[in-house]
Amino acid sequence: MPKHYRPPGKKKEGNAARYVTRSQAVKSLQVNLSLFRKLCILKGIFPREPKKKVQGNHHTYYHTKDIAFIQHDPMLEKFREIRAYQKKIKKAKAKKNEELARSLKSREPHVKMDKFIRDRYPTFIDAIRDLDDALSMVHLFAALPAIDRLKIGAERTHNCRRLCHAWQAYISRTHKLRKVFISVKGIYYQAEVEGQKILWLTPHPLQQVLTEDVDFDVMLTFLEFYETLLGFVNFTLYHSINLKYPPILDPLLEAVAADLYALSRYIDAGSRASLPEPQTASSSRSEQEAQEESELRLAQLQHQLPTNEPGALMHLVQDTTSEVEEDEDTRECKKLFQNMKFFLGREVPRESLLFVIPAFGGVVSWEGDGAPFKEADSSITHQIVDRPTQGHMYLSRDYIQPQWVYDCVNARIILPTEPYMVGRVPPPHLSPFVDDEAEGYVPDYAKTIKQLQAAARNDVLPLPGVGKDDLDDPQNLLAEGYINRTEANEAAEKKRKMMLYEKQYHNELKMEIQVDLNINEQNSKEMDLKEESLPDMEQIVKDSDAHSKALMSRRERGLYEAIKIGKERKKAHVEKLKERKRNIQEAQKSDKKQKRA
Repeated sequence: MPKHYRPPGKKKEGNAARYVTRSQAVKSLQVNLSLFRKLCILKGIFPREPKKKVQGNHHTYYHTKDIAFIQHDPMLEKFREIRAYQKKIKKAKAKKNEELARSLKSREPHVKMDKFIRDRYPTFIDAIRDLDDALSMVHLFAALPAIDRLKIGAERTHNCRRLCHAWQAYISRTHKLRKVFISVKGIYYQAEVEGQKILWLTPHPLQQVLTEDVDFDVMLTFLEFYETLLGFVNFTLYHSINLKYPPILDPLLEAVAADLYALSRYIDAGSRASLPEPQTASSSRSEQEAQEESELRLAQLQHQLPTNEPGALMHLVQDTTSEVEEDEDTRECKKLFQNMKFFLGREVPRESLLFVIPAFGGVVSWEGDGAPFKEADSSITHQIVDRPTQGHMYLSRDYIQPQWVYDCVNARIILPTEPYMVGRVPPPHLSPFVDDEAEGYVPDYAKTIKQLQAAARNDVLPLPGVGKDDLDDPQNLLAEGYINRTEANEAAEKKRKMMLYEKQYHNELKMEIQVDLNINEQNSKEMDLKEESLPDMEQIVKDSDAHSKALMSRRERGLYEAIKIGKERKKAHVEKLKERKRNIQEAQKSDKKQKRA
């Protein structure tokens, strides 16, 4: 009898009972493949990898309980009704009855995502945890062009932009942004909301080229779900700071592509409106305000959002009357760019900087209509440019490259602006998501940033080329003008006494060490005799390792070998980086010698 023989009528057991193939699932649900994919995306069901694939390795498997979960969902019947209704429209068009087709099209039923959101995310924290992919997808489609052939309409692109700007306005207003990293793929942001870390990717503001090998139908299904999810999250977050959602924006600011700036204006207006009004307010005044609000909303609906960026988040950092509990990280981020005014050039990534700088307490403007202040403002402290030459330069401000802002954000200190000045090659842009100690290789600039952070914690920033010993020398401090002559004499006397005490301590320490050395010489002779009889420790380690591997199962042994291979691979990568660093240093030394010669 075969090993896996099952008599007819006997119940299935094991993997054959727990998993079904995709074709079996489609046949059981009586739907087509596209609808099955849509249901799996909306319900959060994904393929499984059973230990033993009964039907073969070329099939996609799903858990039987997941398929039963879809089968008992009332939305399945709703999708069937929609499919039957679409057949009516198609039949009317085939009979050339355009009036009936238009009438049926206007009354076509649609599925709302509200039920799927409630089923998958019972609490608000659950929705926050699953927001990474939603933000990345919405930001991606906000940067894509409108193409009717791929069912990417202009209205959907504008809706994605509104959702992105509303999310960025909240993050910037509440100072929840923590890390930023610019890569080839785009710009990575990490924020902390309700104690949950959220990481998302935004594409670079360039012309996007759409390829034919991407299934946009599947992506649009994800987008339809994520748009609703992000709308619910924005609604809850805005109400947590006493603001209405969706926001009512100024159409004039939208017309000049300052939609984020319009959001900031709305947040400030909402913050001022949250103040308790006196009891003597007349009802006519409230009616007038309601009428103005309805007119503004009507103007907003009639106005089409422009496809171009950017906006500004000028007033997002002003204090509001609503008391929000701020943790230590939020307070630190809020004060990073405090009392600093930035002006952005036309060639820099404007929308990203308009989002990042106010999130860390800075005030920013740009070149164009709707800007809060002009380039000639004398209170500007930093001007961010990315051109080697400037037409007119103001001596009262620093001209820096955009990378300085992102490196300051990741380091949480104000870095020196000299390496980032216009025309110079900036330092390497280090990723804040990489643990250098765990990787085994710490770049030189990471060590420099750590030294600057340590100096900033002590409230003393070393000058370029000045070490800690130079800062402790009173004569150097006197020459630099930090202290007067009387204070320098007192400091020199105190330093002389400390040196005497230190010398006395070292002499006593030498005497104690000499006594210990005499005792250790006697003990070492005794230990040498014992060590001759001890076995080799390396051999003991090898034997114990071999014994442990012999007791492991095949799966555990494979995992152990994979861990060892991973460690060796990481070690080889570190050695390669060090070798590359040595080669660069030798090349720099040879270049300097040639220049001197």
